[in-house]
Amino acid sequence: MSCLVTGYGGFNISQQPTFLERTSVLLRHGMCYVLANLRGGAELGDDWHHAAMLAGKQHVFDDFAATLKFLVDNKYSSPAHLAIRGGSNGGLLMGATFTQHPELVRAVVSHVGIYDMLRNELTTNGKFNVVEYGSVTVKEQFDAMRAYSPYHHVVPGTRYPAILMTTGANDPRVAPWHSRKMVAALQAANGGGHPILLRTSATMGHSQGASTSDRLELTTDEFAFILDQLGLLR
Repeated sequence: MSCLVTGYGGFNISQQPTFLERTSVLLRHGMCYVLANLRGGAELGDDWHHAAMLAGKQHVFDDFAATLKFLVDNKYSSPAHLAIRGGSNGGLLMGATFTQHPELVRAVVSHVGIYDMLRNELTTNGKFNVVEYGSVTVKEQFDAMRAYSPYHHVVPGTRYPAILMTTGANDPRVAPWHSRKMVAALQAANGGGHPILLRTSATMGHSQGASTSDRLELTTDEFAFILDQLGLLR
């Protein structure tokens, strides 16, 4: 079975079980939908959040990889039929997942993600994220960020899954150069035949304030990409 797996894992934000009507498009094509609760969120209190922030951020990515492996080991799906999706801090999760475990998934959709952890602090909004990610001026925190920063772990010749990154030219929270820089690095390094694409909106920012037509067009492109890469378009 093909599955779409999503998660966030950060900033003390809970991911509550919900059903988004638009997801029914994927369900009608026989897919399953999985929402992973990861350390770094608020689902199990402050300790759950603190366990995956600053130097412990890798725990978020380990939890997500464990979710994917659980689906495979228990025959819900297989790497050839897994797609993952995340945005913002969840975009960082996507980047860390496909650089650390490129063999685990077939398709990735990553919205307005943070990919260069060592320069993010220099952006307008980056300094406000130091409390969650850490600072490059603190050695322990620098070392932790360097160890998972997606941009710094793009390896030439790697067979990456199909990847669609999206960004908005007017994003005040995550600078669009993150996505542009990451896609350029991936396209240059990719040792496989799967597409690595960048979708840039001239009107959207960090999803807030987007028009209905902008949202519909983005969802259409996202779902079409997933269904196409998983071989579910007829």
